[in-house]
Amino acid sequence: MRIIFKKNAGETERKALLKALAQALPGCVPARVPGGLVVTLSSPARAGETLPRLENLPGVAAVSLSDQELCPLACAAGYKLFSKPLDFSSRKPVFIAGPCAVEEEESYLASALALKTAGAQALRAAVFKPRSSPYAFQGLGWPALKIIAKAKKLTGLPLVTETTDTRQVERLAETCDILQIGARNMRNYELLKETARSGRTVLLKRGMRATLREWLLSAEYLLKFGAAKLILCERGDSANLPGTPLLDLRLMAAARKLTGLPVLADPSHASRDRSVAASLALKALRAGADGLLIEASLSPETARVDGRQTVTVETFRALRTIINRL
Repeated sequence: MRIIFKKNAGETERKALLKALAQALPGCVPARVPGGLVVTLSSPARAGETLPRLENLPGVAAVSLSDQELCPLACAAGYKLFSKPLDFSSRKPVFIAGPCAVEEEESYLASALALKTAGAQALRAAVFKPRSSPYAFQGLGWPALKIIAKAKKLTGLPLVTETTDTRQVERLAETCDILQIGARNMRNYELLKETARSGRTVLLKRGMRATLREWLLSAEYLLKFGAAKLILCERGDSANLPGTPLLDLRLMAAARKLTGLPVLADPSHASRDRSVAASLALKALRAGADGLLIEASLSPETARVDGRQTVTVETFRALRTIINRL
């Protein structure tokens, strides 16, 4: 924690601040530096709740916290990679693949079987789809649960599905192995809490234009409220605007280094173009991604949602072959 004094702060105000620190954060160690204090905390988790009180003290101009102080669980040193339901402990890239959404049984099951043969380790199994337009296809909803359950039985692969509402979590968790928090819901804190309590592994996408700290704070919610296994996913910031990166690979690498958590890349939503998605996937893996969340199916040209950015199974198989040779 760093505390900056106001220019006119006197010794009385500084002593009052030290007293308040001792009461609010027992065991903290303040050290004077030019213009203020640097405070070493014995309990970083309490820093966030104390900050507003300290900011209001006379003589205090500003109080700032490090990422480790704001997100002590997400930034825990030595956070171990896990092996179930996906194996990140081997350090080999992990691939979650499938259509953007489950649209009907026959095509989904055919794509699921083909993707397993091509090397997928988990299936995208979106039952609900949040869409900008209320007239766009929103997913099949609950009837799709039977379809993805059948896919799981046929392939033996774990299911990754997006939850968009707190009322969906319990029922989805009965069938699915990994619950995804989409970019639109990264800041939906009640959904984060409910999903964390589900007992399932959680995949957290970075919201569009979210900072590293904002992403980590959402991860902190999940870890604080019970998520034992957490995967981060970088999905990009813009809809292919000229001069902007499709994926923020520096931020992705920073999140991985700071947290020790597995971090995937989503080249499909970042590129919005299947001809770009495969090359972007390779770029992300070379930049240190632990794997991919990629849209792939047997017939992307007939998809009701995001077909343009969905690669074919043949492209996915070729991508896996290239990666195996790296």
